[in-house]
Amino acid sequence: MKSYFIFVTMVIEAMGFGIIMPVLPDVIRKFVSDETQVATTFGYFIAVYALLQFLFAPIMGRLSDKFGRRPVLLLSLLGTGIDYLFMALAPSLPLLFVGRFISGFTGASYTVATAYIADISDDSNRSKNFGLIGAGFGVGFILGPALGGLVASHGLAVPFLVAAGLNLLNFLFGFFLVPESLRPELRRDFEIKDLNPFKSLLILSSMSSIFMLVIAHVMIQLAGQTHPSMWAIYTEARYDWGPKEIGFSLGMVGVLHILSQGVFTGLFVKWFGENRVARWGMLGESITLAGFGLAASGTMVYIILAISSIFGAAQPVLQSLISKDISADKQGELQGALMSLMSLTAVANPLIMTRIFAYTSSKDSSFYVPGSPYFLAGLFGLIAFLAVWRWDKSRRTSVPTVETKQPRAQKF
Repeated sequence: MKSYFIFVTMVIEAMGFGIIMPVLPDVIRKFVSDETQVATTFGYFIAVYALLQFLFAPIMGRLSDKFGRRPVLLLSLLGTGIDYLFMALAPSLPLLFVGRFISGFTGASYTVATAYIADISDDSNRSKNFGLIGAGFGVGFILGPALGGLVASHGLAVPFLVAAGLNLLNFLFGFFLVPESLRPELRRDFEIKDLNPFKSLLILSSMSSIFMLVIAHVMIQLAGQTHPSMWAIYTEARYDWGPKEIGFSLGMVGVLHILSQGVFTGLFVKWFGENRVARWGMLGESITLAGFGLAASGTMVYIILAISSIFGAAQPVLQSLISKDISADKQGELQGALMSLMSLTAVANPLIMTRIFAYTSSKDSSFYVPGSPYFLAGLFGLIAFLAVWRWDKSRRTSVPTVETKQPRAQKF
């Protein structure tokens, strides 16, 4: 029941995003007429959420270390539901942003969900359980756009109301049926200064046993954010894809995500072990990301997508390795700090990649390399591989040698 609630939570979170994204530009057009301003406002809308996640995810994670995962996760679901209601009914652009502020503040479902998974997992199922989170996102990314397109014909507010309803139903499900995962004796107090999001990042740097894994996590997240930042404009410019082709390809990404993290993760860990899956998976992700930059046709893109699904197990395994070395009473703080880093990559990646693409995709440019954002993403993935390799090597060389002592002869 516990792990399936987390799975459903991730499905609904991804569905909510997929439901509203197709209609969000039209909602903004209700308040802004200039198309350039519409695009700019849309960018602010996405960036504000990522920035607020950076600021508040560690706080929510830390609160879950004190009060338990369940109440904080329920607060997150309730806040997200209210956010969608705000956006559905907002009579002005400022109120539209108010809803997003609410969601950014309370939107700790991913942070607390990962801490919850760490609480209920052991070495035999940790990677598999973290894979459930990725699989949930995959299911949501498939169902969300389809449902959003279906209900949008009834009015721009309807997708937001549907997303709100799903989150509120999940809130009720969690409230009545899902137990707490963090035992009272494992909870810990905190001071106001502990809620500083920048302090949580400093705490990560002090965790020497996982420092290289954190670097790998940042690099692979920075690389992975290239898809949401670039996919639509890259495939449109490079392969002349329209909304139909882009939507279908994103649905395929969701299907492969489910296969990769919901099926491959458990199998690969069983066959090869966590360390090898993380290490070689990072290298595989690096190569396939660069492959998108080399793909000369849409057909090649789908082939690379299929290949990349083999290596997608690396990310939940990496998170499993990070959580394994941290005590239960610090999991909320850890996952909140990791979520802050993910939020920073979500802010930084589009700023970097869109500028690079604008410069290198123009045929008038002296440096015409339209695949350059994906080449840079591949470089980030390579750094992630080197960080995991360095961590694995240090772990193997630091294992103490156990000396076998001969039993002493007994005196009679």
